[in-house]
Amino acid sequence: MLSFQNLLTAIPVVIAAGNVPAIVGEAGIGKSALVSQVANQMDAKLFTTVVSLSEKGDLAIPVPPMSSASFIKTSKFGELADIKYGYTHTLIEIIQWAESHPNQAIIWFLDEFNRGTQAVQSELMNLVLQRQINSLRLPSQVHLVLAENPDVTMAGFEQSDYGVTIGDAAINDRTVRLVMKVDATDWLNWAATDGHIMPSVQRFIAENPSQLSPNDHDSDLYPTPRAWARVSANLNQLAKLPQAQQQALRLDLLQGDLGVTVALSFEQFLRQHQLGLSASDIFGQKQLTPETRQLFKAASIDQQQTIMAEIIQQADRYPLTDPANATCFNQLLALMPSDAQYAVALKLAEAPKLLEQLYETAQQLDAVKQLYETLTQIGLQNRP
Repeated sequence: MLSFQNLLTAIPVVIAAGNVPAIVGEAGIGKSALVSQVANQMDAKLFTTVVSLSEKGDLAIPVPPMSSASFIKTSKFGELADIKYGYTHTLIEIIQWAESHPNQAIIWFLDEFNRGTQAVQSELMNLVLQRQINSLRLPSQVHLVLAENPDVTMAGFEQSDYGVTIGDAAINDRTVRLVMKVDATDWLNWAATDGHIMPSVQRFIAENPSQLSPNDHDSDLYPTPRAWARVSANLNQLAKLPQAQQQALRLDLLQGDLGVTVALSFEQFLRQHQLGLSASDIFGQKQLTPETRQLFKAASIDQQQTIMAEIIQQADRYPLTDPANATCFNQLLALMPSDAQYAVALKLAEAPKLLEQLYETAQQLDAVKQLYETLTQIGLQNRP
């Protein structure tokens, strides 16, 4: 599988070799944005046809003769009509652009190629295989690029459930399949340019890269890079409303793009950052400041538990075996009511490797030993 950045290099290589790239990737992964950037990189004019919206005959429609000269009379067999073809406007624009810009490369992007019907795909075969439609030949400066969703016949996508039409073997044999993967680093680099994505969304993905396109999601709605872009746009508009309306609408808007599971996680993240009490905020200070202590104490029990759960989730990034982190965590625990402390201890118990690391490190570091003893005492006090 190739990342966005790798494909920016690979696609021009395939085109320069005289071949047709076929980009395969999940819906919403950024295939269209990729091709647009490739076109900019190559200084090429980009034309796009969404194959899933095409019907048979859209590329070249037979039209009746336009003049008497188009009728052929025979001596014995009657009169014949010399049928011509009317071409789709996109193809007309491509030919006109090629004539007026003979030295500029042209990319014709056939998006959602395998979501078109078999009849439409067959009609496009001559484009890919022969670079020809009826008697019309594509100019040499026109380069075809295909994009497809995975189907069950593709290696690595045996569990795919997209409603696609499995491609013809001749197409597969004449194109270079380039499988695109989700890469959080690539996406964040793009998100940070020209204000594409708002900072809170960028920060969430930076701290939770697997949530850009998670494996664990709802069956009907789930995050994709494209969905996160919609989330950012919606939140920017939502911010223009009064605070009460924002709070009333935000979760439902998030669920409409991300599904319930990921929307709840992101909503918790937003609430934490509104308090200024994320894991990075707390541990970045190396000690619990009076301001942080006051904010945490004033937060609701649910908010406190959410903050502590995030700290546990990010133990790889902010290890509790670090003395400063252990001290901060212990001090936060002390600010919580006993039943909430027990809930945090249970959350830690769900990460046995983390408890084992705490136990081992507690033998050498006093701060970690104090945290481990606190957790042990919480467990004993709440034993049934």
